[in-house]
Amino acid sequence: MKLTRFIIVLGLAVSVMSCSSSKSASGSNAYHKIPVPPGSPTPVVMPAKKAKLSETELRNWPHADIYTDSIPGMSLAKAYDFLKGKKSQTVIVGILDSGIDINHEDLKDKVWTNPKEIPNNNKDDDKNGYTDDVHGWNFLGGKPGEPAPEQLELTRLVKKYGEKFEGKDESSITDPEEKADYEYYKKLKKVYDEKVKGVMANYIQYKMVFDMLDKADKAAREKLGKDNYTLEEVQKLNDPQTYGILLNILADGASIEEAREQIEGIVEHYKNQADFNYNLDFKGRKTKDNPDDITDVPYGNPYVIGDVDSEIHGTHVAGIALATRNNGKGMNGVAENVKLMVVRTVPDGDEWDKDVALAIRYAVDNGAKVINMSFGKSYSPRADWVYEAIEYAAGKDVLLVHAAGNDAADIDLEENDNFPTDAPGRLNEITDNVITIGAITKNYNENLVSGFSNYGKINVDIFAPGSQIYSTVPKNKYRMLQGTSMAAPEVAGLAALIRSYYPQLSASQVKHIIMNSGTKVDLEVKVPGKKGEKAPFSTLSKTGRIVNAYNAVKMADQMVNSKK
Repeated sequence: MKLTRFIIVLGLAVSVMSCSSSKSASGSNAYHKIPVPPGSPTPVVMPAKKAKLSETELRNWPHADIYTDSIPGMSLAKAYDFLKGKKSQTVIVGILDSGIDINHEDLKDKVWTNPKEIPNNNKDDDKNGYTDDVHGWNFLGGKPGEPAPEQLELTRLVKKYGEKFEGKDESSITDPEEKADYEYYKKLKKVYDEKVKGVMANYIQYKMVFDMLDKADKAAREKLGKDNYTLEEVQKLNDPQTYGILLNILADGASIEEAREQIEGIVEHYKNQADFNYNLDFKGRKTKDNPDDITDVPYGNPYVIGDVDSEIHGTHVAGIALATRNNGKGMNGVAENVKLMVVRTVPDGDEWDKDVALAIRYAVDNGAKVINMSFGKSYSPRADWVYEAIEYAAGKDVLLVHAAGNDAADIDLEENDNFPTDAPGRLNEITDNVITIGAITKNYNENLVSGFSNYGKINVDIFAPGSQIYSTVPKNKYRMLQGTSMAAPEVAGLAALIRSYYPQLSASQVKHIIMNSGTKVDLEVKVPGKKGEKAPFSTLSKTGRIVNAYNAVKMADQMVNSKK
């Protein structure tokens, strides 16, 4: 669905919040040096893709080959050509996310089933602490199909400290530790107040736009005596003051219904933020546990699908990594011989640290060798629980793939913390089993990096396709979404592919194969969040590379066979 110029001018095309595809940046006429795959004798010079992509090309661009298509995809077809005739074994991929529609036509054949659990007998047959966990676990609780709105961690912290210091005067606080808490509270409250102010301003603005559109649409229908009308018919009404919004939408080639759907969705987004995410008094947790007590278990239930009308994120992420390949339906996932373990962990708001820590442990204990984590937040009061879970996963040789985040920020900086992380203090990693992924576009030019993507020379490992990504959404449908949430499962799928064909390799080895085999990019690119500023792509991540599946499986093959 195309965003109208009118909506864009008003600022409604908010990077990754929109579920529609964004307009692509125009191609460049410049030629760029592209490093060759391992074994090639000399560098090659390749033009950036200039022609407009067809619908098929656009849907499949993340799997394209940079050398033959001039599109910075993952070279996935070449990877599968290389793997032909080689044996593979099944790998379980844990998707920690919102609910996932495991009945989707492109996912149902990939769903993991717990072989030791008898469905619906209300018994914990395998004695793992989770009753009837046939396809995974739902740490969010709630009834089958129920949505999970939740506060942001910022809101929870402001609530907590606000209650602690309610009625206290700053001059009466003498204890150094309490004074430090009070200073932290003031800092949090300032950020919170600014966020709430912005949310309310956006809600009011976009609600006005929606009301304006609704009023003009009703007037045009009545005047023209029809529900569907053309640009020419509205122009003949000769009343730009009344119908100006319709003229802008139709002139841009979009339909009124498309515009209505998009604006209504954005209004709903900001309303939910006000009602739930930033509401100090909202209590979203549906389980009866204490989220501040890691020992208060078990809790949750086996209902892993969630609300199929609102929770599209998890289904989209799962499809990118492992939708059934070559079945004549929808799209192809990255990995082939894999199983999907669903761990519902992420609400419509910020996840709880307890849930994340226990979800990682659940996936590890039940056989996942790759875990995708397309979520994140700026505050993590019990990050220590998550660090311990990450170390536990490392001890069990499990690779964790994490999205870098969508704040267009340098997450090497203290003010831009992004949790969960494997590097407390942003400098030293506690383990070597976490890979953090930034997002790129299909444009091999200055617009290569997605405008929303976080970056960091220390804390982002590599980039992968994350803009305009076509994948599964609930009810057997497909849609383009964007975010580092979409880039991470591209890499999780590749990690599973490598672990499937080369099970001898450890999680750490797979991580470094992906990092070291990526396509090295020698380009000046626009820096996300910094208008008009450019920098070498190499400065935005640890490797300065974009993921390349073909190079990765070749490197994995060389590592394994060189030991024989």
